[in-house]
Amino acid sequence: MIDAMSDNFDSAVDKALKLNLDRSIYGTFAEIGAGQEVANCFFRASATAGTVAKTISAYDMEISDALYGKTRRYVSKERVVDMVNYEYELLEERLSGSRGGHSRFFAFANTVRARGYRDTEECHGWMAIRYQIQPKRTSGTILIHVRLLDEENFDQMEALGILGVNLIHAAYFHARHLSAFVKSLTEFLAPGRVEIDMLKFLGQPFEMVDNRICALELVRQGVTPATVFLPDGGVVQAAEAFYKTPLLVLRGSFLPVTNLHLDMLEQAGKGFPPSEGRSEGARPYREVCEISLSNLLRDGEVDLLSFLDRADALQALGKVVMVSNCPEFHRVAATLRNYTTEPIGLILSIGLLNELFKEKWSKNLAGGILESFGRLFKTGVNLLVYPWQNRKDGELVTADNFKTEDHLVHLYRHFLLNGMIKDIGCGDAHLLEMTGRDIMAAARNGQEWEHWVPEQARFLIRNNL
Repeated sequence: MIDAMSDNFDSAVDKALKLNLDRSIYGTFAEIGAGQEVANCFFRASATAGTVAKTISAYDMEISDALYGKTRRYVSKERVVDMVNYEYELLEERLSGSRGGHSRFFAFANTVRARGYRDTEECHGWMAIRYQIQPKRTSGTILIHVRLLDEENFDQMEALGILGVNLIHAAYFHARHLSAFVKSLTEFLAPGRVEIDMLKFLGQPFEMVDNRICALELVRQGVTPATVFLPDGGVVQAAEAFYKTPLLVLRGSFLPVTNLHLDMLEQAGKGFPPSEGRSEGARPYREVCEISLSNLLRDGEVDLLSFLDRADALQALGKVVMVSNCPEFHRVAATLRNYTTEPIGLILSIGLLNELFKEKWSKNLAGGILESFGRLFKTGVNLLVYPWQNRKDGELVTADNFKTEDHLVHLYRHFLLNGMIKDIGCGDAHLLEMTGRDIMAAARNGQEWEHWVPEQARFLIRNNL
């Protein structure tokens, strides 16, 4: 038996035992879709009566609807929120009189699509805990979405049990320390077993939490390759935001956000999406501004204030923001392909196009640069290239007259002739006169810079001088 105050755990069952031994933590487990794996960990740990008020598995759809209301999708955010709210409110109604003075109530819920017989569909689920940090205090909710990456049902169920225990333990012991909270979620789970692509803190106890920072922390710790924010600032699951949606993706640091960026998106959008490759019932295309995690680093650490400023500026302009831990273009393309089967256009400058043909980006691939481009174009991605003006001679460099190194000329021509790389033109050549660095330098030197930057994004420069 472990010490109730110990943080040295050998397994998720040890964590469950710590929770069981804390007589102030008391609640309900409601699990749908993959058995009662989380509750099972608490029963295996012993001293279960200290924590478990009730466990339930409303597996039958009619019973589930009778308890939690009708729903279109049983494995959804809406369903898990309905579950956790119903069970928490019922717990308080029945036990607040006898235990409310000394108990920190909780309700844990999950709804999961695990591997079935002869099943090859994606396995994923939602988990939530609504709980009190202190007795008699207002409750808050923590919500996560998980992708199950194990191939076998048994392994997925085991992973769910571990993850659920980790979530409950983190809620009570790490909720004020985001980095420790995220790190603890995957404890006792080997890399590659789960991906957590959504983390939200909701309710009065967490009203000061910016869920964009929570999502960024998932990317920073490698728990998910990417996270997505809508123009209203809401954090969304990428699969939900991009399902059946053509994507026009502009990569950049966006420090600052400029009128050049807006023109790149506008010019790329004129011929996008192409009719080929688009399925019936596809949504309208979305403009996505993607920032690689490496572009958010300052002295080796993520600059949170700069990140929020950039996100605020892009969202104020109506853009979807995506942060990824995928420096290579082929990894970004593969990540996006997890979320949509519709056309994807990656917008890039001549400078980035030149970078793509440098072998440093493919040195870790057995097939070198050929494998790098093979992975990129295998997913049905087009590169949409915006021109650049040579300051020395005024020449306009486009996708059509771009020159690679001699030994790559024929490879580049193949991509160009087959429409994998496309020229998108420039709406206003005047915009090519100043780079983002030039604009920042002008602002620092007290020179005129405002007309290069959309009004909604000017605060970003002022905050970063």
